[in-house]
Amino acid sequence: MSKHRTTKKHRTIAMALGGAALLVGGALTAEAASGSGSGSAATTAGPARPVSLSKPATFTGRAFDTCTAPTLAQMKAWKTASPYGGAAVYIGGKNRGCAQPQLTKDWVKAVSVVGWKLIPLYVGAQPPCKSGSNPERMTAATAASLGATDGADAGVKAGALGMRPGSPVYLDMEGFDLTNTSCKDTVLTYTRAWNKALHAKGYRTGYYGFASSSAAAVAAVSPGTDMPDALWYAAYDDVESTTTGYPFGTKWSGHRRGHQYAINKKETYGGVTLTVDRNAWDAPVAVVAK
Repeated sequence: MSKHRTTKKHRTIAMALGGAALLVGGALTAEAASGSGSGSAATTAGPARPVSLSKPATFTGRAFDTCTAPTLAQMKAWKTASPYGGAAVYIGGKNRGCAQPQLTKDWVKAVSVVGWKLIPLYVGAQPPCKSGSNPERMTAATAASLGATDGADAGVKAGALGMRPGSPVYLDMEGFDLTNTSCKDTVLTYTRAWNKALHAKGYRTGYYGFASSSAAAVAAVSPGTDMPDALWYAAYDDVESTTTGYPFGTKWSGHRRGHQYAINKKETYGGVTLTVDRNAWDAPVAVVAK
């Protein structure tokens, strides 16, 4: 997806969520909910957490992501005229590739007041077998420590923007060669450590990845200890749905899915033109301090 150091043009792999995950006796229980684009709620084994999380804020509808957070005026124009209700923002990570001059606590509060539901993204360390240049790249030896450091940092970054504990933060993991077992295991080690550290801060964990690689790696071992609470998968099929064509069976049902279905689309609403990626969303979004 993401707009970090390696852009979409360099990817070799081309390749929504809502009801909740609460800690109940050391298991994540998807709250019963029926909504547009969601599967039936189901109890899913999950990691014990040091804190109990309240019911999450969720959003079902269309969401966009773009490299740099738009200005408040642009967001207001799109809120009035566009079909979108959710917007992803890159809150941190050493591999975040775009400047974020708008992304402040005041901006987060202001766009939330006008009705936007925000989806926090964190671009952490990338796979060791991934091509391209990244300031932070994990190795088998550093995956656990980097994951722990980055997960804790994600919680700090979210809090500094006024996104309260209970909010999700989605870890952006770009595509890699799924047949490379060492690389896959390293990614999973990092992801588990990241999730554990972020949970310790009181935040929910989300994961962005490609349906054919990075998301598939996590799906293969989920549910399980320190696996993501929500999944945002990229499959560029132009299908605006989190259920039609969903590749992972019943996993992350109960309003815990996002689907990035198209990228780099120039759209104009209210006289404002932005280049965005399109997402079907049915998942947790940020809880913003009033």
